[in-house]
Amino acid sequence: MVLFLTSLITLRSLADTACLAKVLAQHVPVGSLVVLVGDLGAGKTTFVQQLAHVLESPASVSSPTYTLIHEYPSPHGLLIHIDAYRLTTGDVVTNLEHLGLDDYLERARCVVVEWGGALLDTYPDAFAVYFDVQDNVRDVQDNVRHVSIKQHQQRLTDLEAEVNTCIKPPSAASQGQATEVS
Repeated sequence: MVLFLTSLITLRSLADTACLAKVLAQHVPVGSLVVLVGDLGAGKTTFVQQLAHVLESPASVSSPTYTLIHEYPSPHGLLIHIDAYRLTTGDVVTNLEHLGLDDYLERARCVVVEWGGALLDTYPDAFAVYFDVQDNVRDVQDNVRHVSIKQHQQRLTDLEAEVNTCIKPPSAASQGQATEVS
């Protein structure tokens, strides 16, 4: 099985996150599983908020940490938002399958799972979106997030090019000059 991945995509603003959500929504087929991986505060729920906006959902998106699952209707289909943070790693797949993950995948526009890295072996067609925020970046109140996307079936070159086209380059005042690292 071939694994396709993007280079590191740098998100510097909410607009950049919205751009990523828009492009990813255009590339993931109906019924796709999108797994978000990253530390607390890395931007996973913010990404889901932007994805709901792109899908024209009127719902107010919040983290389903305590309810586990939120459903957001949209004209493009149902957006399912799952937070597996409170599930233990060994039980994530079994618990989510018991909660109806496969049923959601059959009827939703897409299913997004925060803290769902354990699903990637069982669902190899899933899109894995990795968010990384370095501690020193948080200390200076900078909103920089580094994101990479991995998927086994689809070439992600077009997705990466589209994201990098709509992301605004850093201002002259910002440190560093590269917007992506290969």
